[in-house]
Amino acid sequence: MRWLIAAFALITTPVTADDIAGEFDYYVLSLSWSANWCALEGDARNSRQCDPAEDHGWILHGLWPQYESGYPEYCRSSYRPPSRGDTAAMADIMGTSGLAWHQWRKHGVCSGLSPDDYYDLSRQAYGQITRPEVFRQLENPITLPAKVVEEAFIRDNPTLMPDHITITCRDGYIQEARICLDRNLAPRLCGDDVVRDCTLDDAQFDPIR
Repeated sequence: MRWLIAAFALITTPVTADDIAGEFDYYVLSLSWSANWCALEGDARNSRQCDPAEDHGWILHGLWPQYESGYPEYCRSSYRPPSRGDTAAMADIMGTSGLAWHQWRKHGVCSGLSPDDYYDLSRQAYGQITRPEVFRQLENPITLPAKVVEEAFIRDNPTLMPDHITITCRDGYIQEARICLDRNLAPRLCGDDVVRDCTLDDAQFDPIR
C-alpha cells in the first residue's frame, strides 16, 4: 500500500528535475481579460468568475518566474501548500481560489517564496500596473487590432516600453497582457520567447458581463 501511495503522489505532483526553486531571471505578470476567458472556456465550466455579479475586468492570471528563455515549473518547495483561506483571499483579483491554487502549484513553488509571500508579491505586482479604464467602458463586443491593447497599457503606465509587454490572442480573442518585471518588480525587457505579440487586426474583445 505504501508504494501505491508514493506512486500516486509522484503522478499528482509533477516536478521538473532541472528546475530549482528561486533560480530564475525575471517575472512575467500575466493579466487575463475575464470576459474573453469566459467566452472561450469559463462559461462552459460554469466558473464563478463568469458570474456578472463579480464584475471582473483584467484579472491576475499569474506571476510567473521566467528564464531568459523558457520558464521553470513544478519546482520542489520546502514550504507547506497554501491553505483554503490563502487561496480564497486571492479570488478578488484572480477570479477563483482554484486559479490561485493552480498558480502556486505550477509557478509559485519556483519563486523560492512561501505561499503568503508569493501571493503578497503577486498582489503587489498586480496593483502597481494601471489597467486601462477604457476597456471597462465597453458596452458591446468589438474587434480591434491587438496593438491597440498594448498601446493603451503603455499610455496608462509611463514606465512601460513596447518590449516590456506583449499581448496574446487565442481563437480570435484578445487573451492576455503579459508584462515583464525584474525581481524587484520594475519593468524590464521580455525574453525573445515572451515578447512575440499577437498580430491580429480584428481580435474580438467582449465587454465586462
